[in-house]
Amino acid sequence: MAEYKAPLRDMRFVLNEVFNVGQQWAQLPGLAELVDAETAMAVLEEAGKVTARSIAPLSRAADEEGCRWDNGAVHTPAGFIEAYDTYAQGGWVGVGGDPAFGGMGMPKAVSAQVEEMVNAASLSFGLYPMLTAGACLSINAHADEALKHTYLPNMYSGVWAGSMCLTEPHAGTDLGMIRTKAEPQADGSYRVTGTKIFITGGEHDLTENIIHLVLAKLPDAPAGPKGISLFLVPKFLVNDDGSLGARNPATCGSIEHKMGIQASATCVMNFDEAVGYIVGEPNKGLAAMFTMMNYERLGVGIQGLASAERSYQNAVEYARDRLQSRAPTGPQAKEKPADPIIVHPDVRRMLLTMKALTEGGRAFSSYVAMQLDSAKYAQDSAARKRSEELVALLTPVAKAFLTDLGLECTVHGQQVFGGHGYIREWGQEQLVRDVRITQIYEGTNGIQALDLMGRKVVASGGAYYQLFSNEVREFIAGAGAGAGAGAGMAAFTSPLEAALDQLDGVTDWVLQQAKGNPNEIGAASVEYLHAFGYVAYGYMWALMAQAALAGEGDEAFYQGKLGTARFYFARLLPRVDSLIASVKAGSESLYLLDAEQF
Repeated sequence: MAEYKAPLRDMRFVLNEVFNVGQQWAQLPGLAELVDAETAMAVLEEAGKVTARSIAPLSRAADEEGCRWDNGAVHTPAGFIEAYDTYAQGGWVGVGGDPAFGGMGMPKAVSAQVEEMVNAASLSFGLYPMLTAGACLSINAHADEALKHTYLPNMYSGVWAGSMCLTEPHAGTDLGMIRTKAEPQADGSYRVTGTKIFITGGEHDLTENIIHLVLAKLPDAPAGPKGISLFLVPKFLVNDDGSLGARNPATCGSIEHKMGIQASATCVMNFDEAVGYIVGEPNKGLAAMFTMMNYERLGVGIQGLASAERSYQNAVEYARDRLQSRAPTGPQAKEKPADPIIVHPDVRRMLLTMKALTEGGRAFSSYVAMQLDSAKYAQDSAARKRSEELVALLTPVAKAFLTDLGLECTVHGQQVFGGHGYIREWGQEQLVRDVRITQIYEGTNGIQALDLMGRKVVASGGAYYQLFSNEVREFIAGAGAGAGAGAGMAAFTSPLEAALDQLDGVTDWVLQQAKGNPNEIGAASVEYLHAFGYVAYGYMWALMAQAALAGEGDEAFYQGKLGTARFYFARLLPRVDSLIASVKAGSESLYLLDAEQF
């Protein structure tokens, strides 16, 4: 496996040259006092060092060793405790956390890049701080001041970790069916009883305490999702002076034996009248949990991106070194017995597909992160509302499309290696196994597609979609006006405009069809999300092409961007045609068989 190198040059290009984040932050008073572009780049440089040096070298051996369960205790692989200490001491667990409680306070556009680096270094490792950050978001947004002051400083510092306990054996997507109960006590606390499964980081040896956020129902709760409350349940109770007290009966019954992410502890958690504290209002637990969902679902999408980046780095190094056959046009490395496989058209197809989808995904995830920053910090209510609606629209695309393409890219990377990609030694098969979970957890990608099509497009009558479409059209209309861009932009804006016309048309088609047949929403959803994703990436690649055309110096970098952009529009954006044809085939063919005929 190639040594991981954080793609800092590309991150700087996206943040500074494509999106000019420094200018955006300067217009958001809540951020302007915390960060500027220079500070952000320094933060990313340091994150690149710690992820590449302390975490990435552990990934392969940690996958082989995995986690070990021993009578309720979970032991992480060799080196994880030391690497986590290094990561925590650098402040990286709280990189996006509230400075009032010890967080670094970086905008999501910055923390998204840090997430990519840590997950590319080791997806299993990256899950531990990710779950802690997600728990902190919900606590900070909904818990009372006493809980915030008691728990957030140690969580942001990495001294304590967090977990999110939602799923039960019989209740996954349909959380309204959960059975975990919370009984109120005279002192204002609750006794939480129930079993949760698939709990990432529910138990481990990286921190001295683990703070579980648990969905449960009060005795008088209404049925269904409107009767769910959220509770903070620590592994160890915390004394009034902040020291750790008695062990809470919140224990790990076992860990799952999984396809991938072997070094991440996926736990069955048993709560046996464990002491808990309510977070937010009674019966409003889902709202409190969903505070972090837009951030976490983008984070899972970034895991797909990170896996693709790691696989791409490995594949490029291998393709440059591996000698097999001669180029179709004749020998290129005449002094060698064969040419490097990077000369062959099919290998180039795979590498360029990975490069185009990975760099497009980095731009798209950064764009969504910027909308999250605007939704949080914008003072103008109209600007904030617009960003909130764009976040609602784009979050399911970010989660599902980035992870679907993450699997595609890791498979391409494995294929570049041929037989060597199938054996463990090179690490490519691990990336395929690891990334597969990203399409499943935090809401399966089918659910994300249904959310996009049903809740965000159809339910809004297309209004959310129109925000995105209008923005892309405004960009196309003014694309030739930028300094250094000129007429060269037509090669990128013309196919983008044609694809956007198709997406507009199929959006209207689904809106009309859904009025007479609700099955059309689900039937269209997955292909629609992918079509949307390719058009969104087209927008990103047009933005990057514009920045590259205007770039000065570093000619090889900018020419590489333009060449990759041309590949995207020539070979990948046309996938939209077949996706739209599938959508317009309708739902009828899905219901031609009875259940017994399957």
